[in-house]
Amino acid sequence: MGFNRSVGYELETCSRKTMKRCAVLLLIGLLAGCAGQMRSAGTGFQFASDAPAIKATLDTTAAGWNRGELPVYLSAYVDSATAMGSTGLVRGVRGIEAQMRAGFWRTGRPAQTLSYDHLEIRSIGPNQAIVTGQYILTGGAIPNRTGWFTTIWVRTPSGWRMVHDHSS
Repeated sequence: MGFNRSVGYELETCSRKTMKRCAVLLLIGLLAGCAGQMRSAGTGFQFASDAPAIKATLDTTAAGWNRGELPVYLSAYVDSATAMGSTGLVRGVRGIEAQMRAGFWRTGRPAQTLSYDHLEIRSIGPNQAIVTGQYILTGGAIPNRTGWFTTIWVRTPSGWRMVHDHSS
């Protein structure tokens, strides 16, 4: 022991050093554990699961469409959503439903099968995304139809939902 040091000084110093090391290691561990849940480098999304969640919602819309379940297809929209189509701007999910029933769902169910291709899902904010792609309608003994779309999505308590759909 050195001059002017009380007994136990070394133990106290060692204990503080150990506590600091443990705190640093704990912090590193927490950050590493959260890294898998936090945004992936370069994507701009808040969580690594955001783009797959949007893709899963799109898959649900196509599955609902193909089963003839319009409410499942429409579940991807927030109630106040807008849609731009060949007839112009439509407001609200009920307006979008009416547009679908007047067109693709004239007979109570769609005549063709829906699928999506060339999807690009990009973050435009921590809780917003833009999705572009191609819709493809096939079958039904009528010529196939394809078109391009841009949709704007927001994170809601129910998951990712569309606030705007522009299809051509």
